Amino acid sequence: MELEEGAYPKLMVRPTVVITTVSKRGIPNAAPFSFNSPISFDPPLYGFSCNPAHDTWRNIQDNGEFVVNVVNKGFGELMHVLETDYPYEDNELKHAGLTEERARTVSPPRIKEAIAWIECKFEQGVELGDHIWVVGRVQSVGVNDEYWKGVLAVEKANPLCHIAGEFFAADMRGVTYKRAKR
Repeated sequence: MELEEGAYPKLMVRPTVVITTVSKRGIPNAAPFSFNSPISFDPPLYGFSCNPAHDTWRNIQDNGEFVVNVVNKGFGELMHVLETDYPYEDNELKHAGLTEERARTVSPPRIKEAIAWIECKFEQGVELGDHIWVVGRVQSVGVNDEYWKGVLAVEKANPLCHIAGEFFAADMRGVTYKRAKR
């Protein structure tokens, strides 16, 4: 079956994260993203694709920090709240009923209800198509103990993944496969 132009993202199941940032005045912002990925081990880099008109990009340009909050299925019902276009400096975390927790190394808060978090300092932004690929240098990483067994305990954590629009994936199970030694 041939798909219409622009349908290629609908083929991919991508982890959903909620990026938290703060304005110059320290007001939190939270928004979901699914075009995201670790980029490099050394140096530890993480990236995500952001619409240049979003408050997230504005805040990162203003203060150079962000937190990647890895979320689970429980956040599914909150996606419409977190992606609502509220006025600038209107705290989405409050609208969604989520709890701010102090990050270890950056000023934006992490989300207490998240599975895990990756604290980043802005490294660079690259304009790609109609988005900015935001690259951050990882400063600190943490995970809620109940979701860790040397790797993410997928069945217990139940990470939320995005396909397209209102279509998401959840209820995954972990499997292992033999890999070549490196």
